[in-house]
Amino acid sequence: MNNPLIADMLKHVKLTPAEIDLVTACWTEKILGKGDYLLRNGDICRTDNFVLAGALKAFYINGDTGKEEILYFAIDLWWATDIDSFRKQQSSIYNIQALVTTRLLQINHISFEEMLKQVPALERYFRIILEGYTASLQRRIILNKVYDAEQRYVDFLARYPQLAAQVPLYLIASYLDMSAEFLSRIRKKQDIS
Repeated sequence: MNNPLIADMLKHVKLTPAEIDLVTACWTEKILGKGDYLLRNGDICRTDNFVLAGALKAFYINGDTGKEEILYFAIDLWWATDIDSFRKQQSSIYNIQALVTTRLLQINHISFEEMLKQVPALERYFRIILEGYTASLQRRIILNKVYDAEQRYVDFLARYPQLAAQVPLYLIASYLDMSAEFLSRIRKKQDIS
């Protein structure tokens, strides 16, 4: 199986060869250059997006500080979509931008709904994906309330080593809700220990 999305689906649900062909036909490949936007604040998220290779950041601009606040990252074999905007076909409240050249598989909203009707097993697959996403958001909220900055960084490194290797430090700092300077001090402290 050379389609990573289909391979991921097959880890969770059984699909017939005809269903695999139908699903494959629903998705198209898109390439974003470094700095290109997948989605801009105010636009409607028209596609669900599976990252084949690359890295993206989802962020909003804090109205009080004017600073970019990172919501999430998406790297190889992860999803990059404003779920609420995609589901409701209403304006997004944040941006998604490529950090490096990024290859995606995309499906538009109408094709997505039709695919789910024709391949009911995919309802289970996307439920599993959403449960994982929700669990990671819940964990992040709890860690931000309970852990200090150093503990959040250590947890981030343990859970997402591939992100730490691909994403600039100042973006990781924003994701962890601290300044880049403070994160640099934490890293220096860990190097000394």
